[in-house]
Amino acid sequence: MTTPNARSDIVGEFQAMFPQQSMGYDRTITVFSPEGRLYQVEYATEAVRHGPLAVGVKAKDGVVLVGEKRAPHPMADLDSLKKILLVDDHVGTAIAGLHADARRLIDYARVQAQINRLSYDEPITIPSLIVSICDIKQEVTQFAGARPFGVSLLVGGVDDEGPQLYTTDPSGSFWGWKAAAIGKEADVVRDFFAERYKDTLNLDGALDLALDGILKVTDKADASPAKMAETLEIGRIDTKDKTFVSLTQDEVEAVLKAKLAA
Repeated sequence: MTTPNARSDIVGEFQAMFPQQSMGYDRTITVFSPEGRLYQVEYATEAVRHGPLAVGVKAKDGVVLVGEKRAPHPMADLDSLKKILLVDDHVGTAIAGLHADARRLIDYARVQAQINRLSYDEPITIPSLIVSICDIKQEVTQFAGARPFGVSLLVGGVDDEGPQLYTTDPSGSFWGWKAAAIGKEADVVRDFFAERYKDTLNLDGALDLALDGILKVTDKADASPAKMAETLEIGRIDTKDKTFVSLTQDEVEAVLKAKLAA
């Protein structure tokens, strides 16, 4: 049985871990802390930061997405895990965070893309698609009984304005990028891109830079191309045919072999 003194010690330790000023402000999404913070949104962002890495690079003639897959258990079939998914013919996305949340958002994005085709007889623009996704993300930060989506999407595609690359945040914020990363060690990769990115990059150069970024912070550098291909997915789209394509595992292995041999 816990004695009164022991209970006091436990309470004291809890209060030391969580300052009194912040206690209670993370119990619901609708309450701001005195510092103007929404803790539930920050917790959702932490879920993204612990997710497997995904990177994207925009070139003058297309966009490349590369994602790392991480098995939840040694017996899990990695082929059943998808890191890069098609939204519409001209746009794809890579995810970091909770896959179940990503599935819900991607299904919604696919519906919006088809509604646009049926209504206007043309593909949806990338900014319009991003705004639709982020409106849903932002909406659940305003109502009690809901929680933020614990996932970020890295969206790449080509529309009438050319290649586009965006990230969406759990808060509902979004940004356009030349090169971006989401998930674990994303800050390190973004700094690496800032040093290496050039506006003159073509699609092949963008793929090379994306692979350099993802290999910089993962433990795959010493693995064989075949082994690396099991845990990496690559998607790409160019301005010529405007069709987003996910490479097969054999194609990913061939790309890695060529890179390591260079």
